Parts: sequence; C-alpha cells; structure tokens
Amino acid sequence: MSTETRDHTVKGDLYLVPTPLDFGVDGSLPLSGWLPDATLQVASRLTHWITENAKSTRAFLKRVDAVHPLAAPLQAQQMSELPRAAHKKGDHQPDAVLDRAARELLAPALQGHDIGLVSEAGMPAVADPGSAVVRAAHAMGLTVKPLSGPVSLMLALAASGLNGQQFAFVGYVPQDPTERGQRLRALEGTALRLQQAQLLIETPYRNAALLAALVQTLQPGTRLAVAAGLGLPQQSIRSAPVAEWRQHPQWAATLPLSLPAVFMLGG
Repeated sequence: MSTETRDHTVKGDLYLVPTPLDFGVDGSLPLSGWLPDATLQVASRLTHWITENAKSTRAFLKRVDAVHPLAAPLQAQQMSELPRAAHKKGDHQPDAVLDRAARELLAPALQGHDIGLVSEAGMPAVADPGSAVVRAAHAMGLTVKPLSGPVSLMLALAASGLNGQQFAFVGYVPQDPTERGQRLRALEGTALRLQQAQLLIETPYRNAALLAALVQTLQPGTRLAVAAGLGLPQQSIRSAPVAEWRQHPQWAATLPLSLPAVFMLGG
C-alpha cells in the first residue's frame, strides 16, 4: 500500500466585511443599526483579517463582541494590514508588487482559514483599498463572499435625485484650485453629455473648500447634491441646482462637512 500522503485541506473563503460609517467615533450607536445580524455572526467567527487599519478593526471587533462573542479573543485575532502603497495610490489597477503582497496576505486561506477583508468604514474595495486582495483571491481559486452592510456611495446616490441608472465614481479631484476647476468642468461636461451622475469624495478637512469650488465652478442649471455624515445623527443631505446653492450660501454652514461626505453632480 502506498505511503504517499496528500493535502486534502479545504480552502478558506474571503469575506468582504462592511463596517459602520461612523469610523468608530460614535460607539453609542448600536452596531445592529448598521449591520444585519447575519453579517455580525460571520464577523464574530472569523479569526483572520486583512485590514486597512488594524486599530480600527480591533475597535470594530470589540463592538461585534458585544453582540456576538468572538471566536477568539482580540489579542488572538490574526490581523495583517494592506501594504502602504494600497493606501497611497489605491490598488484598483493591476500591479505585480501589490498582487504578490495580496497573495501572501491570503496564504492562511490555503490552510483552510476563512479570512475577512475590512476597511475603516463601509464596504472594502469600494472607494477604499482591497481590490488587489479580491483579484488575488479569484486567481487563487478562493470563494469571495460579500456581506450586507452600508455603502456610502449608494446611499448618497439614492438620496440625491440624480441618475441612479447611469453614474460614475471618480474619487478625488486635484487640490490645486486651477487644476480642480478644470477637472470639475470636465466632469460636468461628461455628466451633462452622457446624463451620467458623477460622484466624488474628499478628505473631510477639505470638504468645505470642495463644496465652495463646486458652487463657484459649475453651471447654474447643474444639479449639485451633498450627503454628509451618512447614518449618523448629524446626517444631512441637500440636492438642488447650483443657482439655488448660490442663492443660499448659508446652506454650506448647515452641512456637517467635518464628517465624511459624498459630492454628486449631474443634469
């Protein structure tokens, strides 16, 4: 009889685990108000994580533990952070270095461990890093399972009154005023020509400057919508033609622009 042994290890799955949109700053809001119980149950049993930020993931898991006890204590959870390059330039484009790093991060799945991919807020790999990990998981023959939870872009778009059938997320615009103005006019041209809503974001401390640039640069008839603090008690969403934004400059002061926001424009 042959003494040959074979590895029959079943591969683990990659779970895309959404997190609350409060970035962990408002723990007073019950986690069950953000995430379905089925998502919380999966998160509670995972012990291996690929994360945008390990500190925020530990805070998230502490909140999960209050609803469903974790399968392993926080100090025993295996956490690996995404490479810094994925934060600085994103990882949505194919890149050999990031692909190798992603495969290394997914190595525990080849030993049968399910892995959770998590960002600081919302759905990983959507307006956040993680795409390289998802691509690598598919290439490695792993099953990718997205879990239900908040996605700020979709919540904002649904509440904007803009075209939810044709839209594009374009990320950040340049900080330089001249370049930013050129980019905004180009996005407006695309939005009006294709009837395609354009969604963009900014670092919260620059939100007020971006809103001012949008109001100043866009045509009076273009619709501009802003959704700030989504899901939080301070949530505020306003949508109106640019001409009305100019008539009501006080609107900017009523928006919680110090919080994450989504800016949208279109016909």
